[in-house]
Amino acid sequence: MSATHSVEPKFTNRLIHETSPYLLQHAHNPVDWYAWGEEAFERARRENKPILLSIGYSACHWCHVMAHESFENEPIAKLMNDHFINIKVDREERPDLDTIYMNAVMMMNGHGGWPMTVFLTPDGVPFYGGTYYPPTDRGGMPGFPRILISIAEAYQAKRGEIAESAESILSELKRLETVKPAEGELSYEIADHAANHLLRMLDPVHGGFGRAPKFPPSMTLTFLLRQYARTKDPAALEAVELTLQKMANGGMYDQLGGGFHRYSVDERWLVPHFEKMLYDNALLSRVYLDAFLITGNEFYKRIATETLDYVRREMLDANGGFYSSQDADSEGEEGKFFVWSPKEIEALLGEADAKLFCRYFDVTEYGNFENHNILHVDVEAESVARLMRVSVEDLNAAITRGKQILFEAREHRIKPFRDEKMLTAWNGLMLRSFAEAARVLNRRDYLDVAINNADFLLRELKRGSRLLRTHKDGESKLNAYLEDYAYLADGLLALYEATFELRWFEEARALVETMLEQFADNEEGGFFFTSADHEKLIARTKDWYDNATPGGNSVAAHLLLRMALLTGEESYRQRAEQILKLLTSAMMRSPSAFGHLLCALDTALASPFEIAIVGSPEAPATQALIAEVFNRYLPNKVVALAESDNDRAAQTIKLLEHRQQIQGQPTAYVCRNFYCQAPVTDRQKLVEQLAS
Repeated sequence: MSATHSVEPKFTNRLIHETSPYLLQHAHNPVDWYAWGEEAFERARRENKPILLSIGYSACHWCHVMAHESFENEPIAKLMNDHFINIKVDREERPDLDTIYMNAVMMMNGHGGWPMTVFLTPDGVPFYGGTYYPPTDRGGMPGFPRILISIAEAYQAKRGEIAESAESILSELKRLETVKPAEGELSYEIADHAANHLLRMLDPVHGGFGRAPKFPPSMTLTFLLRQYARTKDPAALEAVELTLQKMANGGMYDQLGGGFHRYSVDERWLVPHFEKMLYDNALLSRVYLDAFLITGNEFYKRIATETLDYVRREMLDANGGFYSSQDADSEGEEGKFFVWSPKEIEALLGEADAKLFCRYFDVTEYGNFENHNILHVDVEAESVARLMRVSVEDLNAAITRGKQILFEAREHRIKPFRDEKMLTAWNGLMLRSFAEAARVLNRRDYLDVAINNADFLLRELKRGSRLLRTHKDGESKLNAYLEDYAYLADGLLALYEATFELRWFEEARALVETMLEQFADNEEGGFFFTSADHEKLIARTKDWYDNATPGGNSVAAHLLLRMALLTGEESYRQRAEQILKLLTSAMMRSPSAFGHLLCALDTALASPFEIAIVGSPEAPATQALIAEVFNRYLPNKVVALAESDNDRAAQTIKLLEHRQQIQGQPTAYVCRNFYCQAPVTDRQKLVEQLAS
């Protein structure tokens, strides 16, 4: 019997003291890494060396490639250590830094991405940058050692030119934040123009917008659902349904375990980049739930619930927080955990079921990804059943059996690495998704997840009136950003509407007030990315765009509009409309970059339903009224509930003020367009008011 001995790492650097899994992955590089901080900058100034800033994240495939090729390479590490002060940053922990330096790289090259490699002066100003560099010259790309030597020589020999370049870039970075408001009033012309632009970009065969690679356009789809609800333009709904069906049937969706991968490398949604991100699954579960409400199609409900079930199973910490991501790679190979061969499937299912399973999921000897198969659905079950000469019922039974057996077998494989840090903003997104699904689907288990998550966030990531950004291994740290406040307040507001417990509303409003105090730009409008007392960086940016996640300003605008309806606080609405007016031209020009903001615009222009329900939340008659409100697609609504003698609720939420039960019965008050309809106790009469 042989004993196993752990091998002591040859190198250990300062990153060993960090909590970020991404930084810890580099703790045994021969590179003399620093985490971001004054110690590194002080040394750079003292030794008169440029800074090499490397930014990435744990689930990034090419970050791992560059780490293996260059940061684990001792000769390359020696070049880095001899000529630079090296700083490693997790972009998910420090999106403030990521935004600034990504803007700089985009200016220099016209494109950006991760890993990001930026060269800075000792004052932190960028003068050169790029993304991935190979270890040797390859395919027209200069090798990383050549880049390092060239930059080091230029820094010594051409200091004046570098200072001039850095000053020019800094000036341009500061100019980026200046946005002038559009003239005139907000109007539906903006939304109609945006929708027409998006529909022209639609891939009519595979769904999605534009060409490969294709990222899940969750916020754009949410906007188009709202557009359909308002205009009844069938093209908007058709675009959404085509995209949702193609994504969920493609390899980008995990056909066995549920949940979506980050993006598809092809136009067919077949071959994904296999990482799974918490935020994608939060946003996608929500749009599938909306599609279910607007169409009644059970397929969308299934995808929403499978996605949330995946998150609950794989991404939920025992304390209630949600983890950040799962890697693309396992055992050093991209996608290895998720792919199959016909032989593996036949060994597990037997010949008869395997034939049906492989035909349905298009599994072949040749494969569709590096001689392996990504499960996906190209053909309807009815067509496959006809082709295989079995009944649809028998085919579906075989598929259901097969999925369960393969899933259980897959659970014994080595899983992809999971980044177990818990980010406030991303948790806020998922909190809203679970809260809304709990209410719409009447799922107590989902509500428990949402409540536990809110308790965790407020317990572990809130200090007084302020939030922290990240939590891992019992430690919470880093100043929170605009998105942390906006997303969490948005999630708490959804939880209030799922429970009608006043404390969730009060916590949400308190965060809104801190957001206004710490992040609002009272001169130019909008909100800064960082708080007023944040570490001073080379630029104070504003998060305007809806990219992989909604922009902080977009969520803040929508949140403030809803808060204004509930509280009667007109200043909230004015702040929100100011953001919308600042970005009117940008929404017209690039609607795909403002999906969430276009939803906020829809709310600003609509006549939202303001619904107050008075009665005991547990009473069956109250529950019946609540169900009528939430079991239909009403994207522009706010809902408040209290018992008739709850003075505190009436004082806190103005929508509940002066509301009483009629003849002792649970009563609904529906208001919009500055007037209220007669209060109703009858379920059918409420339906009629909501349909008007």
